[in-house]
Amino acid sequence: MSEAAPPVSVPRITTRRLLLREPRKSDFPTYFEHLDDLIVATPIPDRRAAWRMFASAAGMWMLNGAGWWLVEHRETAEMTGMVGAFFRESFPDMEVGWSMIRRFRRQGLATEAAAAAAAFAFERYGVERIVAHIDADNAGSIRVAEGIGMRFETDVDFYDHPTRRYVIERRTQ
Repeated sequence: MSEAAPPVSVPRITTRRLLLREPRKSDFPTYFEHLDDLIVATPIPDRRAAWRMFASAAGMWMLNGAGWWLVEHRETAEMTGMVGAFFRESFPDMEVGWSMIRRFRRQGLATEAAAAAAAFAFERYGVERIVAHIDADNAGSIRVAEGIGMRFETDVDFYDHPTRRYVIERRTQ
């Protein structure tokens, strides 16, 4: 029996200030400039590696119907960052992640985008919990996780890097 093909189109989500939409080739130069500001365990070595990361994030939608959105400010149409709700290759939980361009940080945009991504994940996939993996020294991302109702669960070895796991569970009402 063959595996059913996931939806190919990237769903669009509108929030009060943001549009979560498909990444476009024209977004790559801004994405590449933004990589220097990321708090990541492994630095991105060059433009070629950055392109592979960008294309892979977009391609996740093709593989399992979940992935990364480009976050666009509705008022200015500027790229503010990226947010995702996705499954890793060998990890059972759905994960959310976010990354905001420096000049758009500390405005609540990451929290707004991450909350929309988590709500989408709970609704679309029916998962019982969603996780986020965050470096212990990334205070901004910890604030975002807590801002969408996530709580610290445990420290984990995440691809040979000590990382904190945050979790939010489906609310039953």
